[in-house]
Amino acid sequence: MQLEAITWQRMAERLAGHLDERESAGDGRQRVGIDGAPAAGTGVLAGHLAEALRLRGRAVLVVPAGGFLRPASLRFEFGREDVDSYLGGWYDTAALWREVFGPTDPGGTGRVLPDLWDPVTDRATRSPYVELPPGGVLIVHGPLLLGHWFPFDLSVHIRLSPGALARRTEESARWTLPAFARYEAETDPAAQADALVRADDPRHPAWTGIRDS
Repeated sequence: MQLEAITWQRMAERLAGHLDERESAGDGRQRVGIDGAPAAGTGVLAGHLAEALRLRGRAVLVVPAGGFLRPASLRFEFGREDVDSYLGGWYDTAALWREVFGPTDPGGTGRVLPDLWDPVTDRATRSPYVELPPGGVLIVHGPLLLGHWFPFDLSVHIRLSPGALARRTEESARWTLPAFARYEAETDPAAQADALVRADDPRHPAWTGIRDS
């Protein structure tokens, strides 16, 4: 696999240009997924991409998957460090389909709920809906995104080697490392994504470029 050294800003510009080239006529909205463990810092690329798109005159909405965690009573039903629950039960995928992807389908309302649940207070955020106009771009970022058949028009997986992932994961979250090992083995996000980024050193990322679909 050939990797090209690149900056996050340049990567965002390349992704934005690709989206512009693929922009469809009518009311189509484009959906981008930036997948990676929390230690991979998916929000950094999401922010750069949003900025690059806005400079091109595109409307953008960034939705962190972390805003769609399920209540603690459901996440911790089998203990606070249950790997199976983390993989299959921590994120409210049904709500993401209903509140984020459904409204951005062709002919959808464009009314997107940017977040649903605050894990700190363990209460609903009560955030207002945000209108994403026709031709706008939705960017969803966070972990474990590529195993649910989400309808991304463009997907990026930010991969860390096992050693880098362990070093950059907070001590309190290191129990999730087996979950990400299973995700790599069972879902193979590197093969599923349209672009793979290696970011063991976040100052010097490298990527495959956008692969032919």
